[in-house]
Parts: sequence; C-alpha cells; structure tokens
Amino acid sequence: MIKIEKIDEKSIFFNDLINYARTCSWEAGAHLADLLENSTFVDWESAFAAIVDNRIVGFCTFMKTDYYPNNKYFPWISTIFVDEEYRGKRISGHMIEAVIKYAKSLHFSHVYIPSDMVGFYEKYGFEKIDELENYGGDIDAIFVKAI
Repeated sequence: MIKIEKIDEKSIFFNDLINYARTCSWEAGAHLADLLENSTFVDWESAFAAIVDNRIVGFCTFMKTDYYPNNKYFPWISTIFVDEEYRGKRISGHMIEAVIKYAKSLHFSHVYIPSDMVGFYEKYGFEKIDELENYGGDIDAIFVKAI
C-alpha cells in the first residue's frame, strides 16, 4: 500500500528522506536533501514522500519558486521522483493528488509543474501553458492545473 506523507523536521521519515534523496539516481535529489538539512522550506512550502512498507520510494516538493530566473508562476509541484523499481505504479499521481489536497487547504486555485516530459502530466489533468528557460539553460514545459 502506498502512503504519501508531508515531511517536516518532526516526521519520523525526515532523516530517511534526506538520505534517500541524497543517494537517489537523480541529481535533483541532492538538492532536496540540502533544502531539508538547511531548513530552507518557509511558510507553506514542504516536501512529500511516497512510502511503501515503511520505505521511501519517491518524493516531490511544493514550493514558491523553482529552478527558473523568470519565476512567474506559483505554487510549484516540483522535484517529482519515483524510484526506478516502483515506476509504472502511479506513485507520481498519488503524490500529485496529495499535494493538490494540501494546496486546496491553503486556498490555491492552480498548481504548476515544470518538466521536460511531454505526455506524462497531461494524464493527471495538467495542461501545457508555457516554456521557461531554467538556470541550466535548458527549456522546460510549464504545466498548470486548476484545483
């Protein structure tokens, strides 16, 4: 069974998420580990973890800003990662649903996801609205969903 949990310093999974993110196969994981270790999240920002059998198998963030000099959208559901072993089980969708529920509780009307993947987030009701150049010089699609 998949459980999605909002993670903060009080969570029993806090250190597990730092370790998992730091050692996962995606370079953005190390960035998430740094954000958690340095208590960088402010206000309503947060990390979420997907947990199966008390083991973290994925993560995402809910942030005010993302990896763009021209940061004209917010809030962002970002840094979405699922362990290779667990892909294809709709874990990303479960995390997105959990973050949307959280965003609704904060009275947001839209959420945004940046990605270089086309055809993935559309199946969760997102629509491509823009493209932005990120700090690395790559172009990412920007997806939005009214909530």
